[in-house]
Amino acid sequence: MTWQLVVGVVVALAVVLLISSVRILREYERGVAFRLGRLRPALGPGVRLLVPGLDKLVRVDLRVVTLTIPPQEVITKDNVPARVNAVVLFQVTDPVQSVMTVENHAVATSQIAQTTLRSVVGRADLDTLLAHRADLNEDLAQSIAAQTAPWGVQVNVVEIKDVEIPEAMQRAMAREAEAERERRAKIINAHGELQASEELRQAADTLSRSPASLQLRYLQTLLELGADQNSTVVFPLPIDIIGPFLGKLPQLTEIFTNGRSNGTPPPREEPSDDTQASAERDGRG
Repeated sequence: MTWQLVVGVVVALAVVLLISSVRILREYERGVAFRLGRLRPALGPGVRLLVPGLDKLVRVDLRVVTLTIPPQEVITKDNVPARVNAVVLFQVTDPVQSVMTVENHAVATSQIAQTTLRSVVGRADLDTLLAHRADLNEDLAQSIAAQTAPWGVQVNVVEIKDVEIPEAMQRAMAREAEAERERRAKIINAHGELQASEELRQAADTLSRSPASLQLRYLQTLLELGADQNSTVVFPLPIDIIGPFLGKLPQLTEIFTNGRSNGTPPPREEPSDDTQASAERDGRG
């Protein structure tokens, strides 16, 4: 009876030891085992047996980790204060190095990302930070990856999420954008006036070759004026009608001026019969 009890206790202990020595690693996990402090080869996914009390297992996740960098107070190259935050996507490519070379690869990557973000943004001006964010993202990814590569950590993506600038700077940028829009509008208006003048010049050249077309255009203008119910009527006179009168105006002016200079009195008007009769009645009175 005693030996049966001993056998039962031994079997129970063996079962407990067997259960405690079994480790199950998922497909996205790798195991780094140490036996009496000595590094063993990395363990793949599946059921793994370890010696209780002698082996220690460290699980390493190989999935992509999303790391949010908190807002950082930075000063750009043109001395503009800003708050910048970003997101970093990284994953472990060498589980042994991620355990052997750094205490906590996630915390270390976060700290490196924060310092690199402040450094890279500090070398760029505000316009580059707002308009050329893709170049800054690439520079950030290369700088962070160069420092995390010895840890067995691969940085895949670094994206600047948000850039906060002071309200005074936002108002100044709004005024600058408005002035730029007005400048473009004036340039477009000037180009339109130039093209319109060119078209009018070509139309005038075409009409000058044919007097009949000019007369038709004149009649069409009169028709358009008569179609509207306006209180004011503008009646244009063609230049070919008043042209002869304008040509003789200097001659008439010269004749009148020469007559006054020679002392010739202007022609006197003879009084009419009604005027003489009125004067006689006034004299009798």
